[in-house]
Amino acid sequence: MSDVKARYLPLIQAVRERFPGDGFVPLHAPVFGGNEKTYLSECIDSTFVSSVGPFVDRFERMMEEITGSKFAIATMNGTAALHMTLILAGVRDGDEVITQPLTFVATCNAIAYQRAHPIFLDVDRDTLGLSPDAVADFLESHAEMRDGQCFNRGTGRRIRAMVPMHTFGIASRIEKLIEIGERWNIVVIEDAAEAIGSTWKGKALGTFAPLSAFSFNGNKIVTSGGGGCVVTDSPEIARLAKHLTTTAKSPHAWEFSHDQVGYNYRLPNINAALACAQLEQLPGFLAKKRELSRFYADVCQKAGLNFLNEPVGGESNFWLNAVLTEGRDERDALLAYAADEKIMMRPVWQLMTTLPAFRDAQAMAIPNAQWLQDRIVNIPSSVPAQ
Repeated sequence: MSDVKARYLPLIQAVRERFPGDGFVPLHAPVFGGNEKTYLSECIDSTFVSSVGPFVDRFERMMEEITGSKFAIATMNGTAALHMTLILAGVRDGDEVITQPLTFVATCNAIAYQRAHPIFLDVDRDTLGLSPDAVADFLESHAEMRDGQCFNRGTGRRIRAMVPMHTFGIASRIEKLIEIGERWNIVVIEDAAEAIGSTWKGKALGTFAPLSAFSFNGNKIVTSGGGGCVVTDSPEIARLAKHLTTTAKSPHAWEFSHDQVGYNYRLPNINAALACAQLEQLPGFLAKKRELSRFYADVCQKAGLNFLNEPVGGESNFWLNAVLTEGRDERDALLAYAADEKIMMRPVWQLMTTLPAFRDAQAMAIPNAQWLQDRIVNIPSSVPAQ
């Protein structure tokens, strides 16, 4: 047995213990154990399966209750929600948006949709999220205020927004980032795509910034097949978000009147029906995932492995559990070992600075992001049946 196989055998055995059988173990499979079939049947019987129907309204009210936000606006997916938050934040053609290189590509795609330019700054190793120190250092060295707006001295472009991501549901240092944003008049948008149910100091992630986006993709804790949501406490922003995501159609008894460029980002009622049934089960999902994370953490501690845990002060949803290997070679050896054992494990995403679409974007030194990319391995994190 190789050194890597010997080192990680306890982890492989732990996965098989929690997901028994000799078949394939996915990274994160959905669980449909509630009212999913009932609500889908109701939706089909009503014939309201598209973008109008009671389940969309119910989904939005449930998201408001779960997050504590005043307003929730359903969208067709998380990327649409992110794009809408950038529009609502006033990001325009030629603006710049500060974000992190360690993220899913949707974060940067949404920025590109607005023909804006990402600025990639480093993350913190413990949170995997955008580093307040990196942001503060960059702004002090490269930015200036003109007529109340923040500009990049090197490019001459306005820095309009900042998009930190709560990676794997782990809280970034969002309060410090918001303080920096307020000081420099930069709108902070929380990419909470992976953070449903996570909190920081008892407050739900996605409710710190004036705008946030959630995802309900098939691999999330709560899924609607596809789906997203914008949350905000501003009634004006909420009204505009609803208007723009529904093709900017003005109310009228029969006329098709659209008062500006809008987006067909509406969540179909049939997807919302699935989401409502899933949201009803969220507390139970979170409890089981927390117990699974404690099990993994205990196994890793006994085996001398490095389990990625939640930061002090935060309560993670543990969407994806992860271990940190000693380096790239060990990471790849573990991934190969798991594949041979029919267990799905995955590395973290490639850094955005390495992708063709974004490799020419402005980026400062990102040693933490590079260090993490070489070491993170996500391990099976489905809600356990037991």
